[in-house]
Amino acid sequence: MSVLRTIESKIEGLFEGVFGRAFRTHVQPVELARKLAKEMDEHRSVSVSRVYVPNEYTVYLSPADREQFASYEASLIGELQEYLSEHARREGYSMLTPPRVEVTTDDDLAVGEFGIATRVVDSGPGAPSLPEAPDAPAPAPVASPPAPPAELPVAAAAVPAATVVYRPADEGPAEEGPAEAPAPVARERVTLTVDGAVHPVESQRVVLGRSRDCDLQVADANVSRRHCEVVQEGATTWVVVDLGSTNGTELNGQRITRAELAEGDRITLGSTDVIFDRVST
Repeated sequence: MSVLRTIESKIEGLFEGVFGRAFRTHVQPVELARKLAKEMDEHRSVSVSRVYVPNEYTVYLSPADREQFASYEASLIGELQEYLSEHARREGYSMLTPPRVEVTTDDDLAVGEFGIATRVVDSGPGAPSLPEAPDAPAPAPVASPPAPPAELPVAAAAVPAATVVYRPADEGPAEEGPAEAPAPVARERVTLTVDGAVHPVESQRVVLGRSRDCDLQVADANVSRRHCEVVQEGATTWVVVDLGSTNGTELNGQRITRAELAEGDRITLGSTDVIFDRVST
């Protein structure tokens, strides 16, 4: 069983049994953990040699949901921080400090709804470490040490992102304010072809590299362990992002750090070509 799955099981076990029945119509702790990890993934900032993610997460709960967690909030916060640390370590992300999770109440939220806001916070040299919840297990250290402040992208030090609200039965987050409905993803088939083998893209993010942990492993000595990623942005846009690889990433023969993809584009990793295709179905 993976470490992440073990932590998920601990979070589930914390509220199962006698307590589980109380949460049947309320926010589930394991859902909080998964959505926090999702927000971490969606707020990555690629720097010169690192991929930075937020280190501060604020969870907004309805008064009724917050009351359900009252006796266990400290333990839950500790588990969520540990889960985020392990997720960052597994994905190779960097954080300026160990992750901090804060839970607060929002009277505008209904039972079963919750919001998440993220931001990057640099405590600065000599600043005290982030406070932890009482009696909560200390979050595991993040694999990559903090880089010098000069390397941090400007976007990563910006103001907190808008709060994303999750509702029961939602496929994804609903941003506050009006938003256009995305086009159905099922109408388009996206593939990556390596050495004649076609690999369907079935998620919004595919990491390519030499490591077995990558979504698409490339057996090429000139390819970094985590070389680049192909990411869906919005309903119809796909981009390729170099993850600080040693030999760099090329798109149609041009060296890139980040670029939008079109049907038939050739992504070059080391001496291997990967063909990006998208076909309407």
